[in-house]
Amino acid sequence: MSEKRKISRATGILGIATGLSRIVGLVRDMVIAALFGAGFGTDAFFMAFTIPNLLRRFFAEGSLTAAFVPTFSDVYHREGREEALRLARICWTLLFLVMTAVTIAGVLGSPLIVRVIGFGFGEVEGKLGLTNFLNRLMFPYVFFVSLLALITGILNVFGHYFMPAFSTVFLNLAIILCGIFLSSSFDVPVTALAVGVLLGGAIQLLVQFPVLKKQGIHLLPSFNFRHPAVIRVARLMLPGIAGVAIYQINVVVTRLLASFLYQGSVSYLYYAQRLFEFPQGIFIVSLAQAVLPSMSRQAAMGEEEQFKESLRFGLTLILIVTLPAAAGLILCSVPVYSLFFMSAAFTWEDVQQTAHALAAYAPGLMFVGFSRIIVPSFYARGDTRTPVWISFWTLLVNALLGLILMGPFGHIGLAWALTLASVFNCLALIWALHRRTGRLGLEMVWNSLWKLILATGLMSLLVWRVLSYGNWQDPGGGWQKSGLLFAGLFGGMGLYGSILLLLKVPEAAEAVSFLRRKITGRAL
Repeated sequence: MSEKRKISRATGILGIATGLSRIVGLVRDMVIAALFGAGFGTDAFFMAFTIPNLLRRFFAEGSLTAAFVPTFSDVYHREGREEALRLARICWTLLFLVMTAVTIAGVLGSPLIVRVIGFGFGEVEGKLGLTNFLNRLMFPYVFFVSLLALITGILNVFGHYFMPAFSTVFLNLAIILCGIFLSSSFDVPVTALAVGVLLGGAIQLLVQFPVLKKQGIHLLPSFNFRHPAVIRVARLMLPGIAGVAIYQINVVVTRLLASFLYQGSVSYLYYAQRLFEFPQGIFIVSLAQAVLPSMSRQAAMGEEEQFKESLRFGLTLILIVTLPAAAGLILCSVPVYSLFFMSAAFTWEDVQQTAHALAAYAPGLMFVGFSRIIVPSFYARGDTRTPVWISFWTLLVNALLGLILMGPFGHIGLAWALTLASVFNCLALIWALHRRTGRLGLEMVWNSLWKLILATGLMSLLVWRVLSYGNWQDPGGGWQKSGLLFAGLFGGMGLYGSILLLLKVPEAAEAVSFLRRKITGRAL
C-alpha cells in the first residue's frame, strides 16, 4: 500500500471517529448554552477549563505525541516489536509519575494560576472564586488524557486509530448527562459540568485497555529511565511544548484579555472556538495524526523526497478541506447558532456576538491546518528549537494585536488577533522548513489553489442564496431552519466536490475513491 493510500485510509478512519465525537460535542455545547447561556457561570467554567485543556495539548496531543510517535515508530521499524513495547512501558511509567506530580501541583497552585489567566474576573464579585473551585475540580482530567495520548501514539503506530479518536464521545456524553441530571444537585449548577469533565476523562482512558489487551500490549511498570530512546523522547518533548501547542497558548492569551471585557465575552469566544474547531477535529487533527507516522518513518530512513511528497500531499488535502470549510463557517455562523443554540438563556444578541467571533476566526482555519502538518515535520527530523522560537514570536504578535484590537472591537478584535497570529505562525514555519530542507516543491500545492478558489466561490454563492430565505433572528421554526441549513450545506458540498472532480484535482479523486471503498465494504 502506498504512503498516500495509507495516509488517506488513516485519515478517513480518524475522520469518521472524530466526526462522531465532534457531533456529540456540538450537542454538548447546545446543552450548555440551553442550560446556562453565556454569562457569569459559563465564563467561569470555560476559563477554569482553559488550563487543564491547555496542559492536555502540552502533555498529550502536542509535544508528547510529536516526540513519542517518531521515536516509537523508529524503534519499532528498526529494532522490532518487543523493543518498541519495552520503550512504551518505560514511557508509560515515567509519564504516570510526572503527571501525578503535575496534577498535585495544579490543584495546590490553582488560586495563583486562576488569578493569572482570569485576572479581569477579579472585578466581578465571586467570579474568580468560582473559577478557582472549578479548576481544582477538573484538574485531574490532565492526568487521564495525558496517559491516553501515550496509548493513542502506540496504537496509531500499530495501525489502530478508531477507538482513541472515538473515546472523546465518552467525555462529551459525560458532560451532557451530568449537566442535565446533576445541575440541580449543586448550589452552583455549573459545577455539574466540571464533574462531567472529570468523569469523562477517566472513562476515555479506561476504554483503551481492552484494545491494548486484544493487541497483546501490557503496560507494566518499568523504571529504566536512562534508556537512550526515552532520553530522546524527553529531549524532543521538553523544549517543544510551546512549539506544538502554540495555538492553544494563544487561546489562553485571548481569554486572559477577554476577562477584562464585558461579561459574556469569554463565553462568546468559547462557543465560536468550538465551532471553529469542528472541521479541525474531523479532518485536520486526523490528517496530522495520520501523516506523522509516515513522515517519521521516511525521515528515519533518509527518504528525503518521499518525506517532502508526504508533506505536500498533506498540505494539499488541508487546502481542499479548509478553504470551503472557512467559507462555510462564515456563511453559516448565524444560522447554526440560531438553530442549535438560541433559547431563553441564549438570546439573539448572544447569537450575533458569537457569530461575529466565529466569522473572525474562520479565515485562520487554513493556516492552523498547515501548522498542524508542518510542526511535526520538524520533530520527525529531530529539530525542536525552530518551532519554539517561532511560537515565541507568534505569542508576541497575538498579544500585541489583541491589545490593539480589543479596545475598538471587543471580543471580535481578539478573534481577529488570533487569526492574524496564526497566519504569521504558518508563514514563519514554511520559511524555516524551506531553509532547513531546501526546495519543498510547494508550487505543486499552489497549482491546485486556483481550482479550489473557483470551486469555493461557486459553492459560497449557492450556500448564501439558500440561507438568505431563513428568518434566523426569530425563535422557533426549527424544521424550516433545519431544512434550509442542511440544504445549503449538502448542496454546497455536492457542488464543491463535483467541481473538483470536473477540474481533475487528483487528491479529490483519491478522497472519493476512499469513500467508495468504505461504502462497498472493501476499505479497512
